[in-house]
Order: sequence, then C-alpha cells, then structure tokens
Amino acid sequence: MPLLSDRPPRLTVAALTAVLIAAFLVLLPGTPAQAAPVLLSQGKPATASSVEGAGTPAGAAVDGDNGTRWSSAFADPQWIQVDLGAPAQLNQVVLRWEAAYAKSYRVELSTDGATWSTAYSTTAGSGGVQTLDITGTARYVRVYGTQRATAYGYSLWEFQVYGTTGSGPVIPGGGDLGPNVIVFDPSMPDIQAKLDHVFAQQESAQFGSGRYQFLFKPGTYNGLNAQIGFYTSISGLGLDPDDTTINGDVTVDAGWFGGNATQNFWRSAENLALNPVSGTDRWAVSQAAPFRRMHVKGGLNLAPDGYGWASGGYIADSKIDGQVGNYSQQQWYTRDSSIGGWSNAVWNQVFSGVQGAPAQSFPNAPYTTLDSTPVSREKPFLYLDGAQYKVFVPAKRTGARGTSWGNGAPQGSSIPLSRFYVVKPGASAATINAALAQGLHLLFTPGVYHVDRTIQVNRPDTVVLGLGLATIVPDNGVTAMRVADVDGVKLAGLLIDAGPVNSPSLLEVGPTGTTTDHAANPTTVQDVFVRVGGAGAGKATLGMVINNHDTIVDHTWIWRADHGDGVGWETNRSDYGFRVNGDDVLATGLFVEHFNKYDVQWNGERGRTIFFQNEKAYDAPNQAAVQNGSTKGFAAYKVADSVNTHEGWGLGSYCYYNVDPTIRQDHGFEVPVKPGVRFHDLLVVSLGGKGQYEHVVNATGAPTSGTSTTPSTVVSFP
Repeated sequence: MPLLSDRPPRLTVAALTAVLIAAFLVLLPGTPAQAAPVLLSQGKPATASSVEGAGTPAGAAVDGDNGTRWSSAFADPQWIQVDLGAPAQLNQVVLRWEAAYAKSYRVELSTDGATWSTAYSTTAGSGGVQTLDITGTARYVRVYGTQRATAYGYSLWEFQVYGTTGSGPVIPGGGDLGPNVIVFDPSMPDIQAKLDHVFAQQESAQFGSGRYQFLFKPGTYNGLNAQIGFYTSISGLGLDPDDTTINGDVTVDAGWFGGNATQNFWRSAENLALNPVSGTDRWAVSQAAPFRRMHVKGGLNLAPDGYGWASGGYIADSKIDGQVGNYSQQQWYTRDSSIGGWSNAVWNQVFSGVQGAPAQSFPNAPYTTLDSTPVSREKPFLYLDGAQYKVFVPAKRTGARGTSWGNGAPQGSSIPLSRFYVVKPGASAATINAALAQGLHLLFTPGVYHVDRTIQVNRPDTVVLGLGLATIVPDNGVTAMRVADVDGVKLAGLLIDAGPVNSPSLLEVGPTGTTTDHAANPTTVQDVFVRVGGAGAGKATLGMVINNHDTIVDHTWIWRADHGDGVGWETNRSDYGFRVNGDDVLATGLFVEHFNKYDVQWNGERGRTIFFQNEKAYDAPNQAAVQNGSTKGFAAYKVADSVNTHEGWGLGSYCYYNVDPTIRQDHGFEVPVKPGVRFHDLLVVSLGGKGQYEHVVNATGAPTSGTSTTPSTVVSFP
C-alpha cells in the first residue's frame, strides 16, 4: 500500500482547549479526586486478521510511535485487537488513522477474546484522529472494519485504549502445578517407590485430606503396578491414550476393607494405555471412580480379589481389547466405548454407544443397551504439547458410538495453561473470582479449598478442571459454585463437600427461570461429586440444581453420607440431592443416594436419564420421618406432575433401612402417566429385607419381600 500521508497528527483547537480545561480543573480546590484514565494498550500484545506486509504488523499500532503503522490486506472485513492483560474499566479509544481508513467499523469489547460486545459503531467514519468515548469492562479490545474508505486496506498509526484498572494485582496464568501433582517421565528412577509411597497414605484414607495426581509424560513405562487409593488420580499426558503406555497395571483392590469393594470411592484413571502383566487389569471400585479414555490391551476385572461385594461404577471413551469381567458389581454404566466382551451381571448393567456391548436383555440378564448416546462431550484433560501444558476440550458429539479417539486427531480445541489460573491450596474465593473476571479458566490442583463466598462462573466456555479430586468446601452456608446463563461451561473433576453451616445448595448451573437455548453449546458437568457429611458434619438443603437448558450431566455421585463422621438423620441433613428445572437436560451416569426426602426431582421438560443408581437413606428413624403426605416414603426419582415429556433407561433404587427395618416405600419412582413420559428397565431392591418397596413405579410392579435381596422389575412404563 502506498503511503498516502505521513504528516504527524496535530491537536485541534478544540482538543487543546479541552486539555487546558482539564488541567485547570485539577487545580481547583474542592474538585472531587478521581483516578485519571491511563493508556493501557501501549506495548501490549496485538493481533490482526491480516497484514499488508512484514513492515506493517499489528504491534506497530500499539507501540507509541506515530511513524509506524499496521495495515491490512485490501479486503473487507478486517480487524485488529489488543490484549490488555487484565480486565479494566474503559472510557476512551483513540484511533489515529493513516489515509487508508475505515468508513464503517465497530469498537468491540471482550473479557475472554471469544465473545464480543459492541461499545461503538459507525457507518460514517471520517478518518484522521478519532477520539471515542466508550463504557465497559474488558481485557480485549477490537476494531472491526466492515467497509473501507479507499481501495486499499485499513491502516492505523496508533490504536490507543484508555481506562483504569482495579486496585488488585493482575493474576498471572500458568505456573507450576504444586507439590501434590507428581509428574513422571520414562527416564525417572524409582517410579514404583513413589507410587507405593502415596498409596500407603491413601489406601484407607476414606475421609482424609490428602489429594494426589499422578501425571505420566508420553512414552513407555515398564514393570509398574500403580495402586490407586482414595483421592488419587492417574493420567497420561498424551493427546491420545496410546501416547503413554504402561507395561503393567493400574490397580484398585479392596484388601484394606476385607475384600469388600463397596467403599472404594473417589479416585480415577484417565488417558493411558495398559498392557496388564497377567493379561487382565483390576479396577474394583464403587461410586465416584471414573475410568475414562483408557486403552486396556487385555481384559478388565471389575471385582476385588476373592470376588467380594462391589457397587460401581463408570467407564467412558475407553477401549478394552479383551473381556470386561463384571462379576460382583451390582450395577455399572459404560458409555461411548469399545469392548471385547462383557461377562456376568448382577442387577443393572447399562451401555450406550458401546461397540461390543451385550444385546438388550433386561431383566434376564439385566442388560440395558442403547446403540448410541444422544449427546455427549468428553471431559477436558491436561496434556503436553512439546514442553507446554495445555488443556484439550473435546468437541460435542451427537449419536456417539465408540471412542472419540483412535481415528486420527481428536476433535476439539486446546487451551494453553497460560490461560488458566492454577489454583493452589490457600487460594481465597475472592482471588478465584478475580481470576475468572480477568478472563482466566481455572485448574484446581489437588487439595481442599475452603470458600467464604460463591465461586461465580460467568463467562461462556469457561473450563473449571480439578486434578486429584480437588475439593471445595463452603464454610459459611454459601453455595459453593454457581454458573451463569451462558454457553459451553465445562465443570470437571471436582468434589464439593458441604460445610457445617447449611447451604441452600452446593452447585447451581444457571439462574432460576432462564429461557436461553444452549443446545448448540451446552454446559457439561463431568465427574463432579457432591458430599454431605462423612468427612465431618455438613448440611445442605439441596446438593446440585440444574437450571440451564440443554445441560449434560455426565457421571456424578451426589451422596448424603451413611457412614463416617458427622452422620445422623439431622446431623447431616440434606433433603434433596439432584434437582432439574431446565429443559432438555441429559444425565448419563447418575448416582444419587441417601437424601432425607427426594433424591432426584425432575421439573424440566424433555429430560433424559441413561442409568440411575440410588439407595434410600439408611438412617430414617421410623416410618413417620419419611412419610410424604399419604404416600409412604419419598420416591428416589420424582418427575413433576406438570412434565409432559421425559424418558429414562436402566434405573434402580435400593433400600436398607437399618434403623427401622419395618419402613415401607410405596415406590422407588413416581412419574406422571402421560404418553410422553416413558421408562425402560426399572428395578427396586430391598437389601437383606431392611425395609421394603410396595411397587416399582407408581402403583406398577410387584412388591419386594423377605430377605432374599431379589429385585422387582418393570421392563416398560407405562
């Protein structure tokens, strides 16, 4: 582009007069003191849609030199943006156009560089020096040109943004992952000893405060047996599970509990390939123990050594080349995976989108099989791109079947760690919220985080990812975390633990009464677990509430404790576990247990649940304590009478009223009888005769009786 004008800009008489008046006012006694706007953009990172050539880069427009400029390609539209480094209160933008200026353009603001709002717009730009008064809070400012005034491109000598920053410091993104994230590479010595040291601490620490994350860099590791205890997660750091191979095992067993695996909670394995030593890996877990994005080059045994009791569990986005041995697992859900086969079943095994799954046969054998999963998006995960940590955010899939990996590059996007606030124990809720307001995502490192105010996730597409079962505790009766009415938030890998002062709820996704459609980019809640009591006295009226439409809740265990510390009918009171007010919400892998009233309340339209596991509260003192008007007992799963459309597959409720075994439940499921409300493969079970169900759903289904622990089933309702 030829240089059409190289004259330096000059102040007009009006501009000079304004400067003098402003200076005079500063000297007047009694004038209120105000923070003066400052130039925020100079020297900050700038990017553009295009450049005319190497001599006119985007950075030349924010370098403070009126003799250098940015110029674009000769086309519409074009843009230039500057990253201020932190959110600021903005009040002015000054554009010093070269002769190739914009006739039509917008000044746009963003907190995250992705979602933009318009602060100024014109279709009659006159070039020269344009001083624009604007209002807004933003980290990113963009000039977006839609019509050129000349045949050339857009050209700015200077792009200046003025405003004031907050009083607090800028919160940096990135950094180290803290002492409880243990990173291995294949050349390291004594890996087994380090694994064993953590396991010795965590094997039986069911309600302890230790939190650990093992990360394995891509490569091959030989002769390892990574035993995984409580609050311990193991993950590979490749983009594909096969990038990180352990010639050995990742093991969960139940020796600490006499061969009983029903309390093997709160642990995970993710993004690894295994060549088990014996040909079969052992993963004997119960609730809150996901097995995600794993490739087992052999079989997988889900039972403890000796085939004792087990009450799991969850597999997703995984490939097991051999057979999965279910054995003693009372229930299990497998989603979007590939397996070489499946053996045995106890009460409720559910599959959706699983290649190699057994055929539909409920109740004999109790397999519920869906060919695909309606909507899914895999959990975000940390990985290494060269030497740089990034978080990969998988893309949404519809009608998914099989894994999201293994057929070329996975679909999704990557976010560098520099765009995350790496949260470490001791961080305050105020700092966490400031980081979110600054435009950062959150990566919680392993630890227990006490918060005195609600963590507010207000920005679309924010990722909140926990490592090593990072745990959030509200200390003073607040809601631990709240998501705004925005698209595409991803919450994953967290445990929310009720504090001693009653919280109205522990997690809220969206505000009450929202009407926003989020179908194109739903919020996902994955491996987010809620606990009331067990680690100490805790109370919450409601565990998790979903108000935003189209939300996907993919694997959650919402648990009012039946054992541990701080446990009693009123001591860890929590009336409701999971409430859905939003429409078109999908739950895949829903575990909710022991709440004082309804475990699940579903008020939104067109809800769907694929797999539900429930136990009613063990500790009800008598029939009167659970009487729901004229109905005996509160249903485990209640669909509101106003709902016209709802569907569920593979749902089970169990009772074990060990304080008063004479308690009776009218039913496990209570739903309106309407053509659009449909259920498939339901069961109720009395565990050892401690309480009984009169029916399965409404007044349908045979009663349970005796001590035989035999399910009563309904294949289809209505």
